[in-house]
Amino acid sequence: MDKDVIILAIESSCDETAAAVVKNGREVLSNVIFSQIDLHTVYGGVVPEIASRKHIDKINQVIEEALQKAGVTLEDLSAIAVTYGPGLVGALLVGVSAAKAIAFATGLPLIGVHHIEGHISANYIANPSLEPPFVCLVVSGGHTHLVSVKDYGEYEILGRTRDDAAGEAFDKVARAIGLGYPGGPKIDKISKEGNPEAIRFPRAKVGDGEYDFSFSGLKSAVLNYLNGCQMKGEEINTADVAASFQQSVIDVLVGHSMDAIEKYELDKFAIAGGVASNASLRQAFEEACAKKGVEFFLPPPVLCTDNAAMIGAAAYYEYIKGVRHGYDLNAVPNLKLGERL
Repeated sequence: MDKDVIILAIESSCDETAAAVVKNGREVLSNVIFSQIDLHTVYGGVVPEIASRKHIDKINQVIEEALQKAGVTLEDLSAIAVTYGPGLVGALLVGVSAAKAIAFATGLPLIGVHHIEGHISANYIANPSLEPPFVCLVVSGGHTHLVSVKDYGEYEILGRTRDDAAGEAFDKVARAIGLGYPGGPKIDKISKEGNPEAIRFPRAKVGDGEYDFSFSGLKSAVLNYLNGCQMKGEEINTADVAASFQQSVIDVLVGHSMDAIEKYELDKFAIAGGVASNASLRQAFEEACAKKGVEFFLPPPVLCTDNAAMIGAAAYYEYIKGVRHGYDLNAVPNLKLGERL
Protein backbone atom coordinates (compact mmCIF):
# COMPACT_ATOMS: atom_id res chain seq x y z
CA MET A 1 0.00 0.00 0.00
CA ASP A 2 1.72 3.16 -1.27
CA LYS A 3 -0.53 5.78 0.29
CA ASP A 4 -0.44 6.35 4.04
CA VAL A 5 -3.55 5.15 5.85
CA ILE A 6 -4.67 7.78 8.36
CA ILE A 7 -7.51 6.78 10.67
CA LEU A 8 -9.53 8.87 13.10
CA ALA A 9 -10.49 6.55 15.95
CA ILE A 10 -13.10 7.06 18.68
CA GLU A 11 -13.41 5.19 22.00
CA SER A 12 -16.25 5.66 24.51
CA SER A 13 -16.94 2.19 25.91
CA CYS A 14 -16.79 3.11 29.60
CA ASP A 15 -15.77 6.34 31.33
CA GLU A 16 -13.08 7.75 29.03
CA THR A 17 -14.05 9.91 26.06
CA ALA A 18 -11.18 9.46 23.63
CA ALA A 19 -10.19 10.24 20.05
CA ALA A 20 -6.93 9.64 18.22
CA VAL A 21 -5.38 9.91 14.79
CA VAL A 22 -3.22 6.92 13.85
CA LYS A 23 -1.04 6.55 10.75
CA ASN A 24 -0.45 3.11 9.20
CA GLY A 25 -1.56 1.31 12.37
CA ARG A 26 1.57 2.03 14.38
CA GLU A 27 2.29 5.76 14.42
CA VAL A 28 0.17 7.87 16.79
CA LEU A 29 -0.27 11.43 15.50
CA SER A 30 -2.54 12.37 18.43
CA ASN A 31 -4.19 10.61 21.35
CA VAL A 32 -6.67 12.72 23.33
CA ILE A 33 -8.35 11.27 26.45
CA PHE A 34 -10.89 12.94 28.67
CA SER A 35 -11.17 10.89 31.87
CA GLN A 36 -14.32 11.01 33.98
CA ILE A 37 -12.68 9.35 36.96
CA ASP A 38 -13.29 12.26 39.34
CA LEU A 39 -17.02 12.25 38.51
CA HIS A 40 -17.41 8.58 39.42
CA THR A 41 -15.05 8.38 42.43
CA VAL A 42 -17.72 9.80 44.73
CA TYR A 43 -19.99 6.83 43.82
CA GLY A 44 -17.27 4.20 44.25
CA GLY A 45 -17.53 3.07 40.61
CA VAL A 46 -18.73 4.03 37.14
CA VAL A 47 -22.35 5.18 36.94
CA PRO A 48 -23.48 4.34 33.36
CA GLU A 49 -26.00 7.18 33.02
CA ILE A 50 -23.48 9.82 34.14
CA ALA A 51 -20.84 8.33 31.83
CA SER A 52 -23.16 8.54 28.81
CA ARG A 53 -24.15 12.14 29.49
CA LYS A 54 -20.53 13.24 29.92
CA HIS A 55 -19.55 11.49 26.67
CA ILE A 56 -22.22 13.56 24.88
CA ASP A 57 -20.76 16.75 26.42
CA LYS A 58 -17.18 15.96 25.45
CA ILE A 59 -17.17 13.85 22.26
CA ASN A 60 -17.06 16.69 19.68
CA GLN A 61 -14.44 18.61 21.64
CA VAL A 62 -12.20 15.55 21.96
CA ILE A 63 -12.48 14.72 18.23
CA GLU A 64 -11.68 18.30 17.21
CA GLU A 65 -8.67 18.35 19.55
CA ALA A 66 -7.38 15.04 18.15
CA LEU A 67 -7.54 16.34 14.57
CA GLN A 68 -5.92 19.63 15.57
CA LYS A 69 -3.06 18.00 17.50
CA ALA A 70 -2.40 15.60 14.61
CA GLY A 71 -2.31 18.51 12.17
CA VAL A 72 -4.84 16.89 9.84
CA THR A 73 -8.31 17.69 8.56
CA LEU A 74 -11.18 15.35 7.68
CA GLU A 75 -10.00 15.52 4.03
CA ASP A 76 -6.69 13.86 5.01
CA LEU A 77 -8.35 10.81 6.57
CA SER A 78 -8.67 7.33 5.07
CA ALA A 79 -11.33 6.00 7.46
CA ILE A 80 -13.26 6.50 10.70
CA ALA A 81 -12.96 3.81 13.39
CA VAL A 82 -14.97 3.35 16.57
CA THR A 83 -15.37 0.90 19.44
CA TYR A 84 -18.79 -0.76 19.10
CA GLY A 85 -18.47 -3.32 21.90
CA PRO A 86 -18.19 -4.66 24.50
CA GLY A 87 -18.91 -1.96 27.08
CA LEU A 88 -21.70 0.13 28.57
CA VAL A 89 -24.41 0.38 25.93
CA GLY A 90 -25.22 4.07 26.48
CA ALA A 91 -21.56 5.04 26.47
CA LEU A 92 -20.83 3.00 23.32
CA LEU A 93 -23.77 4.56 21.49
CA VAL A 94 -22.30 8.05 21.86
CA GLY A 95 -19.07 7.07 20.11
CA VAL A 96 -20.81 4.95 17.47
CA SER A 97 -23.25 7.77 16.66
CA ALA A 98 -20.44 10.32 16.33
CA ALA A 99 -18.39 8.00 14.09
CA LYS A 100 -21.38 7.24 11.85
CA ALA A 101 -22.22 10.92 11.52
CA ILE A 102 -18.65 11.81 10.46
CA ALA A 103 -18.45 8.84 8.06
CA PHE A 104 -21.81 9.79 6.52
CA ALA A 105 -20.88 13.47 6.16
CA THR A 106 -17.47 12.76 4.59
CA GLY A 107 -18.19 9.54 2.70
CA LEU A 108 -15.24 7.89 4.47
CA PRO A 109 -15.29 4.15 5.27
CA LEU A 110 -16.58 3.21 8.74
CA ILE A 111 -14.84 0.47 10.75
CA GLY A 112 -16.24 -0.94 13.98
CA VAL A 113 -13.59 -2.25 16.38
CA HIS A 114 -13.80 -4.73 19.26
CA HIS A 115 -12.63 -3.10 22.50
CA ILE A 116 -10.45 -6.06 23.58
CA GLU A 117 -8.91 -6.25 20.10
CA GLY A 118 -8.00 -2.60 20.64
CA HIS A 119 -6.24 -3.39 23.92
CA ILE A 120 -4.22 -6.16 22.24
CA SER A 121 -3.33 -3.79 19.37
CA ALA A 122 -1.90 -1.21 21.82
CA ASN A 123 1.17 -3.44 21.76
CA TYR A 124 1.67 -2.79 18.04
CA ILE A 125 2.01 0.93 18.74
CA ALA A 126 4.41 0.46 21.66
CA ASN A 127 6.46 -2.28 19.97
CA PRO A 128 6.90 -1.69 16.21
CA SER A 129 8.68 -5.04 15.81
CA LEU A 130 5.82 -7.10 17.29
CA GLU A 131 3.93 -9.30 14.85
CA PRO A 132 1.64 -12.32 15.44
CA PRO A 133 1.65 -15.08 16.52
CA PHE A 134 1.94 -14.43 20.26
CA VAL A 135 0.00 -14.92 23.48
CA CYS A 136 -1.61 -11.85 25.09
CA LEU A 137 -3.14 -11.45 28.53
CA VAL A 138 -5.84 -8.74 28.60
CA VAL A 139 -6.54 -7.63 32.17
CA SER A 140 -8.85 -4.73 32.95
CA GLY A 141 -11.80 -3.69 35.08
CA GLY A 142 -14.24 -5.57 32.88
CA HIS A 143 -12.14 -8.28 31.22
CA THR A 144 -9.61 -10.99 31.96
CA HIS A 145 -8.80 -12.91 28.77
CA LEU A 146 -5.82 -15.08 27.84
CA VAL A 147 -5.69 -14.92 24.06
CA SER A 148 -3.68 -16.66 21.35
CA VAL A 149 -3.15 -13.99 18.68
CA LYS A 150 -2.77 -16.14 15.56
CA ASP A 151 -2.76 -13.28 13.07
CA TYR A 152 -4.00 -9.70 12.81
CA GLY A 153 -7.70 -9.90 13.71
CA GLU A 154 -7.54 -13.68 14.27
CA TYR A 155 -7.84 -14.84 17.88
CA GLU A 156 -8.41 -17.92 19.98
CA ILE A 157 -9.50 -17.37 23.57
CA LEU A 158 -7.50 -19.81 25.70
CA GLY A 159 -8.96 -18.73 29.04
CA ARG A 160 -11.22 -16.11 30.59
CA THR A 161 -12.58 -15.25 34.01
CA ARG A 162 -15.60 -17.24 35.18
CA ASP A 163 -16.75 -14.46 37.51
CA ASP A 164 -15.02 -11.19 38.48
CA ALA A 165 -12.49 -9.62 36.16
CA ALA A 166 -9.11 -8.96 37.82
CA GLY A 167 -9.68 -5.19 37.84
CA GLU A 168 -13.14 -5.66 39.34
CA ALA A 169 -11.60 -7.70 42.17
CA PHE A 170 -9.05 -4.92 42.76
CA ASP A 171 -11.87 -2.35 43.01
CA LYS A 172 -13.93 -4.46 45.44
CA VAL A 173 -11.01 -5.29 47.72
CA ALA A 174 -9.82 -1.65 47.69
CA ARG A 175 -13.30 -0.57 48.80
CA ALA A 176 -13.31 -3.21 51.56
CA ILE A 177 -10.00 -2.03 53.02
CA GLY A 178 -11.00 1.63 52.80
CA LEU A 179 -8.84 2.76 49.89
CA GLY A 180 -11.71 3.85 47.65
CA TYR A 181 -12.04 4.00 43.87
CA PRO A 182 -10.28 3.35 41.50
CA GLY A 183 -8.88 0.33 43.33
CA GLY A 184 -6.09 -0.86 41.02
CA PRO A 185 -3.69 2.11 41.29
CA LYS A 186 -4.39 2.51 45.02
CA ILE A 187 -3.65 -1.16 45.81
CA ASP A 188 -0.56 -1.05 43.57
CA LYS A 189 0.75 1.95 45.52
CA ILE A 190 0.04 0.78 49.09
CA SER A 191 1.27 -2.77 48.35
CA LYS A 192 4.81 -1.42 48.11
CA GLU A 193 4.64 -0.82 51.88
CA GLY A 194 3.24 -4.27 52.67
CA ASN A 195 4.46 -7.87 52.88
CA PRO A 196 3.01 -10.00 50.04
CA GLU A 197 3.67 -13.15 52.10
CA ALA A 198 1.92 -11.85 55.25
CA ILE A 199 -1.43 -13.55 54.54
CA ARG A 200 -1.92 -16.66 52.43
CA PHE A 201 -4.93 -16.01 50.21
CA PRO A 202 -6.15 -18.71 47.77
CA ARG A 203 -4.93 -19.14 44.18
CA ALA A 204 -7.99 -20.47 42.37
CA LYS A 205 -7.80 -23.22 39.75
CA VAL A 206 -10.84 -23.86 37.57
CA GLY A 207 -11.20 -27.62 37.21
CA ASP A 208 -12.65 -27.83 33.71
CA GLY A 209 -10.83 -24.83 32.25
CA GLU A 210 -7.05 -25.11 32.26
CA TYR A 211 -6.47 -21.40 31.57
CA ASP A 212 -9.69 -19.95 33.02
CA PHE A 213 -9.60 -17.56 35.97
CA SER A 214 -11.79 -17.09 39.04
CA PHE A 215 -11.36 -14.17 41.41
CA SER A 216 -14.63 -14.16 43.38
CA GLY A 217 -13.32 -16.74 45.89
CA LEU A 218 -10.21 -14.65 46.47
CA LYS A 219 -12.35 -11.55 47.02
CA SER A 220 -14.49 -13.50 49.52
CA ALA A 221 -11.36 -14.76 51.30
CA VAL A 222 -10.17 -11.17 51.78
CA LEU A 223 -13.58 -10.10 53.11
CA ASN A 224 -13.66 -13.11 55.49
CA TYR A 225 -10.17 -12.26 56.74
CA LEU A 226 -11.21 -8.64 57.41
CA ASN A 227 -14.40 -9.75 59.20
CA GLY A 228 -12.42 -12.25 61.27
CA CYS A 229 -9.97 -9.57 62.38
CA GLN A 230 -12.81 -7.23 63.34
CA MET A 231 -14.62 -9.91 65.35
CA LYS A 232 -11.44 -10.78 67.26
CA GLY A 233 -10.54 -7.14 67.73
CA GLU A 234 -7.25 -7.62 65.86
CA GLU A 235 -5.59 -4.73 64.07
CA ILE A 236 -5.72 -4.90 60.28
CA ASN A 237 -2.53 -4.03 58.42
CA THR A 238 -3.99 -2.54 55.24
CA ALA A 239 -0.69 -2.62 53.32
CA ASP A 240 -0.17 -6.34 54.13
CA VAL A 241 -3.74 -7.21 53.06
CA ALA A 242 -3.33 -5.26 49.80
CA ALA A 243 0.09 -6.77 49.04
CA SER A 244 -1.03 -10.33 49.85
CA PHE A 245 -4.20 -9.99 47.76
CA GLN A 246 -2.24 -8.49 44.84
CA GLN A 247 0.36 -11.28 45.03
CA SER A 248 -2.39 -13.89 44.82
CA VAL A 249 -3.80 -12.28 41.65
CA ILE A 250 -0.33 -11.95 40.13
CA ASP A 251 0.58 -15.59 40.84
CA VAL A 252 -2.55 -16.82 39.04
CA LEU A 253 -2.17 -14.48 36.05
CA VAL A 254 1.52 -15.28 35.59
CA GLY A 255 1.07 -19.02 36.22
CA HIS A 256 -1.71 -19.48 33.64
CA SER A 257 0.08 -17.32 31.08
CA MET A 258 3.38 -19.17 31.34
CA ASP A 259 1.59 -22.55 31.14
CA ALA A 260 -0.08 -21.42 27.91
CA ILE A 261 3.19 -20.15 26.43
CA GLU A 262 4.77 -23.54 27.12
CA LYS A 263 1.88 -25.57 25.73
CA TYR A 264 1.51 -23.53 22.54
CA GLU A 265 5.30 -23.28 22.09
CA LEU A 266 5.30 -19.55 21.40
CA ASP A 267 8.23 -17.29 22.20
CA LYS A 268 6.38 -13.94 22.41
CA PHE A 269 4.09 -12.77 25.19
CA ALA A 270 2.26 -9.46 25.67
CA ILE A 271 0.00 -7.89 28.29
CA ALA A 272 -2.73 -5.29 27.78
CA GLY A 273 -5.60 -3.56 29.58
CA GLY A 274 -5.82 -1.23 32.58
CA VAL A 275 -4.44 -3.73 35.13
CA ALA A 276 -1.41 -4.23 32.85
CA SER A 277 -0.14 -0.86 34.15
CA ASN A 278 0.28 -2.43 37.63
CA ALA A 279 3.99 -2.13 38.45
CA SER A 280 4.24 -5.40 40.41
CA LEU A 281 2.45 -7.36 37.66
CA ARG A 282 4.73 -5.93 34.98
CA GLN A 283 7.81 -6.85 37.02
CA ALA A 284 6.53 -10.37 37.71
CA PHE A 285 5.97 -10.97 33.99
CA GLU A 286 9.38 -9.53 33.10
CA GLU A 287 11.02 -12.02 35.47
CA ALA A 288 8.85 -14.99 34.38
CA CYS A 289 9.43 -14.34 30.67
CA ALA A 290 13.18 -13.86 31.17
CA LYS A 291 13.32 -17.20 33.00
CA LYS A 292 11.57 -18.94 30.11
CA GLY A 293 13.49 -17.12 27.38
CA VAL A 294 10.28 -15.55 26.09
CA GLU A 295 10.22 -12.08 24.54
CA PHE A 296 7.97 -9.82 26.65
CA PHE A 297 5.98 -6.91 25.21
CA LEU A 298 4.00 -4.33 27.15
CA PRO A 299 2.46 -0.96 26.34
CA PRO A 300 3.22 2.16 28.41
CA PRO A 301 0.54 2.87 31.07
CA VAL A 302 -1.23 5.51 28.92
CA LEU A 303 -1.90 2.81 26.29
CA CYS A 304 -3.03 0.26 28.91
CA THR A 305 -6.06 2.22 30.08
CA ASP A 306 -8.86 2.96 27.62
CA ASN A 307 -7.70 5.15 24.73
CA ALA A 308 -8.51 5.65 21.05
CA ALA A 309 -4.99 5.13 19.64
CA MET A 310 -5.31 1.39 20.27
CA ILE A 311 -8.64 1.42 18.37
CA GLY A 312 -6.93 3.13 15.44
CA ALA A 313 -4.19 0.48 15.45
CA ALA A 314 -6.72 -2.38 15.40
CA ALA A 315 -8.77 -0.61 12.71
CA TYR A 316 -5.79 -0.33 10.37
CA TYR A 317 -5.50 -4.12 10.03
CA GLU A 318 -9.26 -4.38 9.45
CA TYR A 319 -9.05 -1.59 6.86
CA ILE A 320 -6.32 -3.25 4.78
CA LYS A 321 -8.32 -6.52 4.87
CA GLY A 322 -11.27 -4.65 3.38
CA VAL A 323 -13.52 -4.72 6.46
CA ARG A 324 -16.20 -2.01 6.28
CA HIS A 325 -19.35 -1.38 8.31
CA GLY A 326 -22.60 0.22 7.22
CA TYR A 327 -24.51 3.09 8.80
CA ASP A 328 -26.59 0.46 10.63
CA LEU A 329 -23.59 -0.30 12.89
CA ASN A 330 -24.91 -0.51 16.44
CA ALA A 331 -23.46 -0.78 19.95
CA VAL A 332 -23.10 -4.41 21.08
CA PRO A 333 -22.47 -4.35 24.86
CA ASN A 334 -21.69 -8.09 25.13
CA LEU A 335 -19.68 -8.47 21.91
CA LYS A 336 -17.44 -11.56 21.97
CA LEU A 337 -13.84 -11.42 20.80
CA GLY A 338 -13.60 -12.70 17.23
CA GLU A 339 -17.33 -12.10 16.64
CA ARG A 340 -18.01 -10.15 13.44
CA LEU A 341 -21.06 -8.14 12.40
